[in-house]
Amino acid sequence: MDRTTSHELDEKRIETWAEKHIATVSKSLKTLSNKRTEAVMIGMSKVLDAFSKEQVGTHHFSSMTGYGHGDQGREVIDKVFAKVLGAEKAAVRLQFVSGTHAIAAALFGVLRPGETLLSITGKPYETLEEVIGIRGAKQGSLIEFGISYEELDLNPEGKVDFSALQKALALPLKMVFIQRSSGYTWRPSLSIQDIKEICDLVHKYQPKCICFVDNCYGEFVEEKEPTEVGADLIAGSLIKNLGGTIVPTGGYVAGKAELVESACCRLTSPGIGSKGGTSFDLNRLIFQGLFLAPQMISEALIGADLIAGVFHELGFSVKPGLGENRSDIIQSIQFGNAESVKVVCKAFQACSPIDSYLDPIPATMPGYESKLIMAGGTFIDGSTSEFSADAPLKPPYNLYIQGGTHHTHIKLVLKKALISLIKADLLKLPNNAL
Repeated sequence: MDRTTSHELDEKRIETWAEKHIATVSKSLKTLSNKRTEAVMIGMSKVLDAFSKEQVGTHHFSSMTGYGHGDQGREVIDKVFAKVLGAEKAAVRLQFVSGTHAIAAALFGVLRPGETLLSITGKPYETLEEVIGIRGAKQGSLIEFGISYEELDLNPEGKVDFSALQKALALPLKMVFIQRSSGYTWRPSLSIQDIKEICDLVHKYQPKCICFVDNCYGEFVEEKEPTEVGADLIAGSLIKNLGGTIVPTGGYVAGKAELVESACCRLTSPGIGSKGGTSFDLNRLIFQGLFLAPQMISEALIGADLIAGVFHELGFSVKPGLGENRSDIIQSIQFGNAESVKVVCKAFQACSPIDSYLDPIPATMPGYESKLIMAGGTFIDGSTSEFSADAPLKPPYNLYIQGGTHHTHIKLVLKKALISLIKADLLKLPNNAL
């Protein structure tokens, strides 16, 4: 006797539709996915060339203790990263607790009282607001140390306003700050060509003005890095792109040697700069993470394309849109209501390898103004490159998804998310669903 209930039939119908919808979108993106895979060759060639030229060997896996003076492994890591990023110098340090910390060290290391910092991509990422001093007080922000801060709004298309930038360059500036990724804003990330045009314009009118790029989420996404097209200084996190999902912590700064050294003098102290600091015998993970990074980024991009396609076909606004250029690994979806964001984050968490049993809820987080909901059952805490989704819980309720070590995992996560949305009556099952 067939004991299949109507509820079980509905469950099977929803699951079959979700699988079919994802498979159809995936098939339509086959050509693009192949291009993402082929692009790994470019980044991998850079990495292998740098490893070869610096003669990386197993003896570089160990690190000095204590002060870390003369640590050959650390010094070679810096040289390898500098070559990969097309920079004069790089400093890769596990002592950086985040990308924000690396950026802050660069800002405090380079800027002096009476000088002006200009952000040309609107308000910076939330964790930098207290660093600059546009939010919070009595924590030793840039503004409290007498550094002036100005910002330019983006144009209606969400791009840099070059006309306003040219006018701003009529007054002396010490540094122009460029945020490559969109952060928690509904705008396109900046391409390498965009960054080149910005740097060219800034240096044309003020040759000594420093172009500083927040490079988080952007490494290896395009063929070149900002330091190869005119940026004087960049910074980022090792638990994002360049860590290849296996580096346990840390960040980097890269660019002109003098500027990198100034940033390191804030991380350690004047007189020590980049010459000190142990790597806790974790050099192998840093080397290996960089080696894995081009492939990981390719998988994340394939996954981002799939996420965009799956939700676009269901009528949701997505950014980047299908076919648009990508210059970071972030995919945004506009849900329009808080409940959908919560349901999708819960589904993502349930499909995570770590802490899948937890239920993400909105909560305050250090450095952020709004309550955040974050799904990220990752092996390394906060490693958004592994695969995560987060959002400030406020209108228009955009969800920001990033990372993914392999697109098969992303397909399974998407399936869970679609099923959960339908069961919560937040998404209608198409009439033609099997």
